[in-house]
Amino acid sequence: MGYVPAMDNASQINAPVPVRTFSDHVRLTLALAWPVVLSRSGLMIMVSTDVAMTGHAGQIELAHLSIAMATQITLMLVGIGMLFGTMVLTAQAHGAGDHAQCGGILRLGLVHGLGLGIIVGLLCLFGEEFLLLIGQDPGIAAGGGRLMIQYAWSMPAILMMVATGFFLEGISKPRPSMIVTMVAIVVNALLNQLLIFGDYGAPALGAEGAVIATSISRWLMMIALVAYAWTMKDSVEFGVRGGRFPGWQLGKTLRKIGYPFGIAQGIEASAFSSLVLMAGYLGTAALGAYQIAQNLIALAFMVAIGFGVATGVRVGNAIGRDDQQGIFRAAWVGVGLTCVAMAFIGVAFVFIPDKLVGVYTSDPEVMAIATATVLVSALLLVFDGAQGVLMSVLRSCGEVWTPVLLYGFSFWAVAIPFAAWVGFSRGYGAPGLMGGMLAGVVLAAVLLGLRFRWLARRPIRRL
Repeated sequence: MGYVPAMDNASQINAPVPVRTFSDHVRLTLALAWPVVLSRSGLMIMVSTDVAMTGHAGQIELAHLSIAMATQITLMLVGIGMLFGTMVLTAQAHGAGDHAQCGGILRLGLVHGLGLGIIVGLLCLFGEEFLLLIGQDPGIAAGGGRLMIQYAWSMPAILMMVATGFFLEGISKPRPSMIVTMVAIVVNALLNQLLIFGDYGAPALGAEGAVIATSISRWLMMIALVAYAWTMKDSVEFGVRGGRFPGWQLGKTLRKIGYPFGIAQGIEASAFSSLVLMAGYLGTAALGAYQIAQNLIALAFMVAIGFGVATGVRVGNAIGRDDQQGIFRAAWVGVGLTCVAMAFIGVAFVFIPDKLVGVYTSDPEVMAIATATVLVSALLLVFDGAQGVLMSVLRSCGEVWTPVLLYGFSFWAVAIPFAAWVGFSRGYGAPGLMGGMLAGVVLAAVLLGLRFRWLARRPIRRL
């Protein structure tokens, strides 16, 4: 018999109740997934807003933003992956009825988020040197490095916000993150209008203005979400207020989960970002075009992230209750729902790619390259969604290094070399680079699925 969360009067998902049918699994996965989808999509909409508004400020400004964004996102996602243990441990503690321990896990997550944010921020200060080291054009490297300095001071905020969001999702309360993110979209867009184009007497900073707006928005989001966790009506029950800081052993467990999955996030993100950097060798038009296609994929992937979080929480809850059948059903229901959702998005990529690209740029050269690249990316959405959810499932099962090895093989041994061959040797340019990533995500989905199938035949215990 599986288990699912029940809804209270405020429509928050609080307590687990028995689930016996397939439709129950679908219904409860959707109930938990949709606020997370909106929350994660909101974060990506902020990125899309930056790209779209900067794109209309000029091809060079878009190129600078693209190169800086590709680099800082890789660093940021490594940090986010290292914090994923916050959600895994919280979900398992919640599923086991050990509510008081959840607040201690949040405190651990915030401390780790602050520390990781400082480290990532310091690395961002050397963006120009890194871009020059990998052979980027000095003008692009200088512009990208200048923007990475502005990203640096927001890294502690975004990682502490993510840790708090993981805690809330782990106790099946995803809606506060959704609401905070929806408000931040508006704030970020208004700040962009002021700082990119210089409205109402503000300085016209172009791409740098977009990054400053994003950094301000990240700090506001973190403050709002931490304040909610502190003041929510059951903060005492969950040990947020009045709880003790957990012992060293729990922190060690959080890091044990986080290190390999931070590396896994870095492997995938660096592979995607490497292709953006490779597009930079094809010129500013190809770089901007590939970033547009990459941005559309990332926006679609937020649906998979939402289902992945929901599926991971439900798998974690089932593990906390020692419910082996519930683990299996929750996992595959989540994967199936994700594939259906990503297929629908892929239809839009196939039939209206020019309209999607037109949101970001009106430059004819950039539009032509981006439209062809988006058509190729439509083919990878279902597989990308499946592998994203399966990785979340394996994290919740406490899998440590095997998924990292599978990711490394799929993306760096297969996707990157194949992309370089198709994009450069065969002369297909940016669409060819995207074809290489298609090969990587297909292989990752197959390998991760086989790994979970093998794992689910054995007892899975709480960490």
